[in-house]
Amino acid sequence: MTRKNLPHLPQLMIDDAVKAALFEDWGRAGDVTSQATLPSSARATALIAARKPGVLAGIGFAESAFRQTDSALRFEPVRQDGDRLAAKDVVARIEGPARALLSAERVALNYLGHLSGIATATSRFADLIAHTKADIVCTRKTTPGLRAFEKYAVRCGGGINHRFGLDDAILIKDNHIAVAGGVAKAVEAAKAFAGHLVKIEVEVDTLEQLQEALTAGPDVVMLDNMPPEILKKAVQIAGGRVLLEASGGIELDTVKAVAEAGVDLISSGWITHSAPVLDLGLDIEIS
Repeated sequence: MTRKNLPHLPQLMIDDAVKAALFEDWGRAGDVTSQATLPSSARATALIAARKPGVLAGIGFAESAFRQTDSALRFEPVRQDGDRLAAKDVVARIEGPARALLSAERVALNYLGHLSGIATATSRFADLIAHTKADIVCTRKTTPGLRAFEKYAVRCGGGINHRFGLDDAILIKDNHIAVAGGVAKAVEAAKAFAGHLVKIEVEVDTLEQLQEALTAGPDVVMLDNMPPEILKKAVQIAGGRVLLEASGGIELDTVKAVAEAGVDLISSGWITHSAPVLDLGLDIEIS
């Protein structure tokens, strides 16, 4: 299975990130181990395979690592981003100069493992709520410098993206409300400021605040740290007038009940800041 409608990541963006990672790994002298142990004429063929089940993300980063290391390396993807993997599934074959192949190995696997881990974590949440209308949404709790890539991986796993930064939507949190003097005041000020294409979301943590928010008319209301029974009441109160996003400490053992409460969106920082790396490995084919 391949996820459809994945966002496009510009090749230049991928190549620049991978180039920086290669320079970080090679240091001042390059891969001295491969230089010391392998003749310059040695060639090799390798397979990258999943060692555990998961969802693939980042195959373009792996390809970039080998291509930028040596144009003589031939990279053949076997699986695509968004594909579900079983243990031992081959995702790519690489053939060419052995020194270059091994010099690119770790950078390629670092990107693949990290992004596939995020896609896998997202898919676990998404699968649990597939019978509901709710979508899993990421947050800004991302690794500095990798946000666009991590949000891409969320999409590979069946989630959708929240805002990418502070500049593409207005999200009024509890601290904004405290300074602004209340939910309604904060929303009204945001509506006076925002352009016609800027969405406004406000966070509430009580049903009373929800009522206040509804009178002000935001586009989305974030229901923070509410148990499922309170979320159900919030859904009834809102009556479809705004999108409702559940947030706050939602885990695999609670996400199903949260989704079944009737919310539209469920946001999770865990899928980007704490998702385990998916174990993928590179092995030389021995003939």
